[in-house]
This record gives sequence, C-alpha cells and structure tokens, in this order.
Amino acid sequence: MGGTRFIGIYLARLLVEAGHEVTMFTRGKAAITQQLADESDKDYAEFSGKVKHIQGDRLDFEGLKSKLSGTGFEAVYDINGREAVEVEPILEALPNIKQYIFCSSAGVYLKSDLLPHFEVDAVDPKSRHKGKLDTESLLQKKGVPWTSIRPVYIYGPLNYNPVEEWFFHRLKVGRPIPVPNSGLQVTQLGHVKDLAKAFVSVLQNPVAIGEVYNISGSKYVTFDGIARACAKAAGFATPEIVHYNPKEFDFGKKKAFPLRDQHFFTSIEKAQKDLGWAPEFGLVDGLADSYNLDFGRGTFRKAADFSTDDMILEKLGIKVAVAA
Repeated sequence: MGGTRFIGIYLARLLVEAGHEVTMFTRGKAAITQQLADESDKDYAEFSGKVKHIQGDRLDFEGLKSKLSGTGFEAVYDINGREAVEVEPILEALPNIKQYIFCSSAGVYLKSDLLPHFEVDAVDPKSRHKGKLDTESLLQKKGVPWTSIRPVYIYGPLNYNPVEEWFFHRLKVGRPIPVPNSGLQVTQLGHVKDLAKAFVSVLQNPVAIGEVYNISGSKYVTFDGIARACAKAAGFATPEIVHYNPKEFDFGKKKAFPLRDQHFFTSIEKAQKDLGWAPEFGLVDGLADSYNLDFGRGTFRKAADFSTDDMILEKLGIKVAVAA
C-alpha cells in the first residue's frame, strides 16, 4: 500500500531481490517505480519489469475491496496507512492473509522524562499519530498476524520530509543555522535503507508476529550535532550555529526547525535481539549517502525558504552575507 515516494522505493527492491512477487496499490498519480541515482539502466529495467501495479484509491473502500478480493496476496506492507478505518477493508478483502506489516511511528509515545522509549512504554492517545495506534489495536483485535514498525526520524536519498535537506540548504549557501534553545536536545535519525531491511526482516518471521519494533540509528545525536554531521558528510565548513528562544517569535504556520523541540529517541535493542537486524549506516556516512545521491546532485523535494531564519537572525542582530 503506497510505496512510490520514499520507504517503498527501497523496500520494493529488497523484496524483489529476495524473490518475492511485489504489487503496488497506488492512485497511479506518480510513477510506480523510479530509477535510483546509483542504479544502472540494466538493474533498473530488471527490477521495474518485475513490479506489478493495481490502481485505486484506498479511501474508496468498496473499490479497494473489489480490486483486492480474490487476489490471494499473502502479505501486505502498509506504508501509507494513517487511520484504522483505512485498514479494515483490506482485511475484509484478504481474509487469509499471512501477515500485515504496518508502518507506524515512534511519534506515538507519550512524552517522558525517562528515555529512550521502549516498545512497552506508554503511548499518547492525543498524539497526531493516534490513527497509527488505532490501527495497531485493530490488527490485534482482529487476530490478524501482524507486525508494526515504529521509525523515529527517517533520512536518506529521496526523503520527502525536510530533515537533512533543511540543513543542506543552509550549508550550501553558507548561512548560519538557527537551532532552538540550547541545541543540546537529543534525538535519533535512521537511514531509509536500514529501515527497509528491517521491514524485510519481519516478513515470514514467526518471532515478529504480534510485535512492535522501534527502528532507527544506533547512536543518539544533539540538534547541534546534526548540523555539524551534515556539514561533515557533505564536505562543507563547520557551520555557524545560532540559538534562539522560539517563544519570542510568531512564525505563523511555518516551521522554523524541522524536528520536534524535545529529547526524542528510542531503544532499538528489541529489533536487534529478535530480528538479527542492525543499522549499517552511521550518521555521518548515512548523511553522505543522502547528500551524494540526492541533494548533492541538485535534487530536492522542497525549495529553500529562509524567511523564518531571517526573522531569527534579525532579532539576534546577525547579518547574513548574500552572494551577488
């Protein structure tokens, strides 16, 4: 379900390489497959020729059921599900499914003074990811063999969320990087290719049935540390980092910083123990992979917007040199 924007692009390749028959269910508005920057024409042609497609809208529940009924799919990877009501029709259409693998989010955890977050920690019923929690509950209630993956911040080539891209935009033009408060807030980033491997590791794995797994990088990092890691990965000079108090500004609906302003990180010990999985990318080499295969080639999802930066820098009395 989904799979044409980011996570699924890498997951589909691993599944095809493993010999599985892969079908994408999408609205058909985007290309079903796309060639990766470091992928040969031959490898891409071989991969794309093996991926099938069903066009439909998952929110058209009756249409979805008619297209999935009788197909005999044995496993579902639900990458873009947001609400439990979107999952129920899939279960009805595929009553004999052997595993439903759901992409949830570590954002479901209740904010806590005790970190890292473990899979057994309290969740936040008011989270903006409440629909993810409801889906996990539905899968459990229906008695479906299921597994849920809870990533933290995902990064890597083709990332449509401005995580590393936000930093790269500023580094490229030599601007100061505005970071809220002390910059010592600790968080966690995980590479999309490591996430894709984790998704594959739970498929047909009896240990993973009925389980939830946090998936991310093995190291935690401060906000300031991300800025410096991005610079090192992309070959830029050590950046000038400026700190500000977000309470002193009204940014309207714009986000002045791409990450939540709090400590936010998880334990990945359970996945390592149960699945034999471990992240292969360290933060700097992972960011280098993202830069070299995406932003460094001139491709990105969102154009640079420095309007909130300018508000911050003006208040702090910091002038920015603009190239002629």
